[in-house]
Amino acid sequence: MTPATSAPAAAPRIAIIGSGFSGIGMAVRLQQSGITSFTIYEAAADIGGTWRDNTYPGAACDVPSHLYSFSFEPNPAWLRSFGGQAEILAYLKHCARKYGVERYVRCNARVAAARFDEARQVWRVEIDANGTREYIEADVVIAASGPLSRPALPRIAGLERFEGKLFHSARWDHTYPFEGKRVAVIGTGASAIQFVPQIQPRVAQLDLFQRTAPWIMPKPDKPVAPGARWLFLHLPLTQRLMRTAIYWQLESRALGFVVNPKLMTLPMKLSRRYLERSVTDPALRAKLTPSYQLGCKRVLLSSDYYRAVSQPNVDVVTVGIREIVADGIVTDDGVQRHADAIICGTGFQVNDVGAPFEVLGIGGADLGAMWLHDGPEAYLGVSVANFPNFFMLAGPNTLLAHNSMIYMIESQVQYIDDCLRVLREQNARTMNLRADVQHDFNARLQKAMQHSVWVTGCRSFYQTRRGKVTALWPGFTFSFRRRTRRARPGDYRFVR
Repeated sequence: MTPATSAPAAAPRIAIIGSGFSGIGMAVRLQQSGITSFTIYEAAADIGGTWRDNTYPGAACDVPSHLYSFSFEPNPAWLRSFGGQAEILAYLKHCARKYGVERYVRCNARVAAARFDEARQVWRVEIDANGTREYIEADVVIAASGPLSRPALPRIAGLERFEGKLFHSARWDHTYPFEGKRVAVIGTGASAIQFVPQIQPRVAQLDLFQRTAPWIMPKPDKPVAPGARWLFLHLPLTQRLMRTAIYWQLESRALGFVVNPKLMTLPMKLSRRYLERSVTDPALRAKLTPSYQLGCKRVLLSSDYYRAVSQPNVDVVTVGIREIVADGIVTDDGVQRHADAIICGTGFQVNDVGAPFEVLGIGGADLGAMWLHDGPEAYLGVSVANFPNFFMLAGPNTLLAHNSMIYMIESQVQYIDDCLRVLREQNARTMNLRADVQHDFNARLQKAMQHSVWVTGCRSFYQTRRGKVTALWPGFTFSFRRRTRRARPGDYRFVR
């Protein structure tokens, strides 16, 4: 391990926070650029980020495997068209081993705060290491914990009074015996769509509490044939061609998301036909029919969800939840449904929350307070004015609804690496984003957002409570890559 505090004076001491795709990708790029004076601080006992935490039954990616991987490390051995949790985690660990990242990782080291020392132009980082507080200095802080690292529990009265088993899907209890139990699932998003079909055959009764019906398309998942895997291994060009074809197929979907939402008409028809074919009960089909435009909320892929919720031991409940009591859930109509266990498939804290840890910049500027006031905001999802040498990966307005996040992460990794180049060339200690650059960028971004499907009337985790979309990139991914290829020195102010 190379701790940030022991770096040579000539090299920037870099603290990377998080060891998922973002943190590992950043570490690989730094080494390629000749920088080894960094440490990855990981709160958990192992690397892996989202794919370490989400181990619920059926956990898998909804982006094809050949694209949901680093461009510099193709995997010819993917077993399925869409990778499962265990396979993706194994791939990440393989990358960390192959590129020598593991020796830079410090696990069980949760970053509690990062505070900028204006007098010395350094970051003072507070770390909770197994209950012991430590403080290190870093010249550069790169937050790579991502937006899907903090599970969101539902705000329902009485949640704490429940006496049965209660857990979030991202904190799955694999020791709990489902057989013969009455289980309540709150939420019908991307996680529930995967684990509900897995637990339905095991439980006596499953009550599925749905606030909004999701748009669902069949998932074209299948095993990758051994012959194809041989071809990808021995003729790598074939896999690169496959990856390129998948990229452009998915990228074309941005036309409906951000250019002309009317183009969603055909996908909506296809999704409705899929629902009609899959669910014969008209009452249940009505419950499962979305009432908003496809794409406004996350579009889900599943080929077994409709079959699972059509089984006699499943009840889809669309009446709102009034409260949770000791032995179950009471809905707004006064009906109490008994439950031995409650599983919260309620997603993550993306909007209307502060930063994942305390971040204080120039003049005590509080990143968390700023984000709570008007929603998360940054420049290219990377830099924030008044927070010198503080960079983010998968930051505000960089998530995608149509393509692979790994593509966006690699674009930001390139940008941050180029920022470090600019720092060296400027012979500067810090670079601080100009406030007007951030303001102008986000004004243009939000203007572009008004043409997107995400402002057509639904409520989603993409938005703040006020309706501001702060999670997604309102454009093509190749345009984002073009913007992040080089850092513009004129966008920053430097201290030498």
